[in-house]
Amino acid sequence: MILQRTITKSVNTTGVGLHTGEKVNLTLHPANEGQGIVFIRSDLETPIKIQVSPFMVTETTLCSTIGNDQFKISTVEHIMSALSASGIDNIIIEVDGSEIPIMDGSSISFIHLIKSAIIKEQKEPKKFVVINESIEVKDGEKLAKFEPHKGFIIDFMIDFPHPAFNDEDSHVSIDFFKDSYIKDISRARTFGFMQEVEYLRTNGLARGGSLDNAIVLDEYKVLNEDGLRYSDEFVRHKILDAVGDLYMLGSPIIGKFTAYKSGHELNNKLLRALVENPQSWSLENLDDKDIQTAELARDYLLIANEFNNERINKIQ
Repeated sequence: MILQRTITKSVNTTGVGLHTGEKVNLTLHPANEGQGIVFIRSDLETPIKIQVSPFMVTETTLCSTIGNDQFKISTVEHIMSALSASGIDNIIIEVDGSEIPIMDGSSISFIHLIKSAIIKEQKEPKKFVVINESIEVKDGEKLAKFEPHKGFIIDFMIDFPHPAFNDEDSHVSIDFFKDSYIKDISRARTFGFMQEVEYLRTNGLARGGSLDNAIVLDEYKVLNEDGLRYSDEFVRHKILDAVGDLYMLGSPIIGKFTAYKSGHELNNKLLRALVENPQSWSLENLDDKDIQTAELARDYLLIANEFNNERINKIQ
C-alpha cells in the first residue's frame, strides 16, 4: 500500500513577494495523517488557516491566489508544484505575508527546502484522484482537458506571437510516472514581457520582479544574460504551474491532462468542473499487492523514491 507523506521537522526560508516586493518568511511544518495541505497567515492578528481546494482559489490573474474575504495568499502554485512532485500529502505552510516568496521564479528552491525537512511515510494510505471519464473546459481557442490514463501525463502547448518562441519549443509532454520532475521541470522559471512588467509596476504589481527571479523579454529577445535553462523553458514553466494548480485537489492525479494555451484560470475551471461531475472521477488507493493496480503502484513508488534519493545539489 502506498502511504501518505509529511516532513519530519519544521524548516524555513525567506524571500520576496513577486508582486508586493516585500520580505516574506515561509515555514513548513509537519502535519498529521489526513490533515492535508494547510496554509496559515501568521502575520494577522488572529492567524487564519485555509485548506487547499479548487474552490478556495479566488484569483487567477498572473498567479493562483487562495483565500476569502478576510485574507489572501498569492503565488501558491510553485510551492504546490514542489509538494506534488515530492508526494507530500500533509503539511502546514506558514507565511507572514500575502504572497509566497518567488525565490528564483521556479520550484527548485522549494524542492531543496522540502528535502531538507526529510520526507517520511505515515500510517494511512495515500488517496489518488483517478480520472474515469474525459472532461474538458474551453475559453475561445484555449483548452484544458482530463482523460483516463494509467499514470500521470501533462501534455502542454503554448502559442505566443514573439520571436523568442519557436514552434519546436512550444510543446512538451511529460509522463511523471517515468520522467524526472527535478531534472525536466523544477528549474523552469516564470516569464514576462518588459512592456507588461512596466505596466504592472505602474499599477503597484511586480515590485519584486527582476532578472534574478524571472525570464524577461523585450520585443525581440530574452534579456537575461545567462539565457534559458531549457530551450523550451517557457512551456516547461507552464507545466510546472499546472502541476501546482492541479494539486489544489489535495491528492495526486491518475490521468492525462492536456492543455492548449491554458493558464491558472482555465486550470482551476477544469478542477471545479471535475469535482462537480462525480461520475468522472473517484478517490482511490493504489495497492501494490492488488493485481489491478500493482504495476501502477510500482511506477509511482519508483519515481517517488527517485525523488527522495536524487542528489539535487548537483542540479542547479
